[in-house]
Amino acid sequence: MASRTGERTLRFAGGWARIGPWHDELDIAHVVVPTDRHLSAAAVRDCVARVRAAGYRAAVTSPLTAAAAVPFLAEGFASREQLHVLEHPLTDVELLPRGGPRLRRGRRGDRDAVVAVDDRAFPASWRLGHSGLREALRATPAVRLRVASRPDDPNLAAFAVTGRAGHQGYLQRLAVDPATQRRGFGRTLVVDALRWVRRTGGHSCLVNTQADNHDALALYEACGFRRLPSGLGVLGCAW
Repeated sequence: MASRTGERTLRFAGGWARIGPWHDELDIAHVVVPTDRHLSAAAVRDCVARVRAAGYRAAVTSPLTAAAAVPFLAEGFASREQLHVLEHPLTDVELLPRGGPRLRRGRRGDRDAVVAVDDRAFPASWRLGHSGLREALRATPAVRLRVASRPDDPNLAAFAVTGRAGHQGYLQRLAVDPATQRRGFGRTLVVDALRWVRRTGGHSCLVNTQADNHDALALYEACGFRRLPSGLGVLGCAW
């Protein structure tokens, strides 16, 4: 069986993939592939063989475009989830509300609390776990973890992971504790993320969310995001 710390990068001709436990489930691999190039059919076959050799019983991919999914589908993967992709042009970003939730930089010591908030905010199939949080925090060259709490309570109520690669920003993760939803935490963190991306040189910001997460879609669209015509798909395979 693969170990909890078994995250590693596999390299192929013309590409790479990073594998590690999916949502801290030690026998399911999370296969993260580059967003700027597609793996060839041969690379995907090699990847699957090496994932199986590492002792995993199943694999789940990172979100893929339709074109990037083709060689995985040919190797027996099937759709697990469809995602909407939304984009913000950063031309008109609102100001942070006065008197809103208290925000600060997330620290390494916050990670257990961040994962706990994420666990409460999402169903089991969509939770980050510690491995997913580590992946989100290293997915882009520039990254920012922000946490939020109520003025009268030091416990974390929400967090956001935002990244930037070149001029492209990414709202990697947003989670709000269900006990504090609809109190402005999500909107404050989204606006804070957009302002950071623009301030550090980003020209637009992307976010994806589950097709049936209507609350998240409404929040992002209220903050100025617009849905793109093509979404992403998460694939899975067991053997």
